[in-house]
Amino acid sequence: MGRNAQLPAGYERFRAAAGTVPDDTGCGVLHVDMDAFYAAVELRERPELADRPVIVAGAGPRSVVLSANYPARRYGVRSAMPVGTARRLCPQAVWIPPNREAYREVSQGVMAIFRDLTPLVEPLSLDEAFLDVSGALRRLGSTPAGIGAHIRERVAGEHGITCSVGVAGAKFVAKLASGMAKPDGMVVVPVAETLDFLHPLPVSALWGVGRKTEENLRRHGLDTIADVARAPLDRLRRSLGTALGEHLHALAHGRDDRAVVPDAEEKSLGAEHTFDVDQYDRAVLDRQLLRLSERVAATLRARGLRGRTVSIKVRFADFRTITRARTLLAPTDVAREVHATAAALFDEAVSGGAVRLLGVRVEGLADGEAGEQLSFDAPAPRWRDAERAADVARSRFGAAAVRPASLLSPDEG
Repeated sequence: MGRNAQLPAGYERFRAAAGTVPDDTGCGVLHVDMDAFYAAVELRERPELADRPVIVAGAGPRSVVLSANYPARRYGVRSAMPVGTARRLCPQAVWIPPNREAYREVSQGVMAIFRDLTPLVEPLSLDEAFLDVSGALRRLGSTPAGIGAHIRERVAGEHGITCSVGVAGAKFVAKLASGMAKPDGMVVVPVAETLDFLHPLPVSALWGVGRKTEENLRRHGLDTIADVARAPLDRLRRSLGTALGEHLHALAHGRDDRAVVPDAEEKSLGAEHTFDVDQYDRAVLDRQLLRLSERVAATLRARGLRGRTVSIKVRFADFRTITRARTLLAPTDVAREVHATAAALFDEAVSGGAVRLLGVRVEGLADGEAGEQLSFDAPAPRWRDAERAADVARSRFGAAAVRPASLLSPDEG
């Protein structure tokens, strides 16, 4: 089951509607998910398209669907689907290029609404988050479902988009419920009815069950969550491995002890690029490494961070993917250092072959204002100072105002 599972037959009693809210006692976990988020943000400016199929995607031949509104989904279009497939399914769709800055702005506003209600907000992406509202009920004089309804009203009123809310006693149950609430609804799973809610569902609804695990479970005659709950734990361990068997056994019995973890500290920052055409040219590949290193380093500086480990990701034309990493003597936010390390890793790891995707990542992040280790033989000029000056120029005059000379050639990607 995906994010948009829709309410199965017989589950109407779990839907929260005017005057009919299921018992939400002890249901302190909410999962809030924006409906067709990118498309919804775009349609605020183009409401005349609301009833037409709309797809948000890049223009490249290898682009995938970022978002599709519900009229487009009726044709089978889904997020992450290749653009070519989506065009065949829905040739009459209106195609809109992504505006990521707008999505970030709306996301920040939505997350601010959540944090007005509780500090325990765990974002999963730009458009969804878990909230633990258990400690906020008395202060707000409300119930979990009441807070869910309040969130839906504020998101619609302040940002012009809709969201769906799942309310439950455990995280994975709340996430399932929000998927069934789509679009623009709320599903509440009473704690006492958790197993009644879960057990009729297919095994694919269990968190952590992908296609291969689902096939394995079905080969063993385990088609529903109830089947998994009834299976002896030792059998699940033998069939799936100890960790996964125990994990699914607990979920099938409605047990999910994970807490809502607010704003986990970032551990890494990275950027990737997929070439429109598989790339052999080492000069082109090195320029792309430099471009990615510049982007990552600028983000580090903007967020006041430095990182100690530089890693690269290379995906070849046959989809074989490798990663390589190297830890520096001192943390950095300097693009020149990031690129030098990334280029060395690439030269050591790649001896030939067409490259489909390149990625650069910096890990082991720390406060960028921490003391910097100086050296008497440090190279001149001070590249960090030069890059920070370039940041200032770009903030005033645009992203293209200052950049390395090797990136002044036309963009290959």
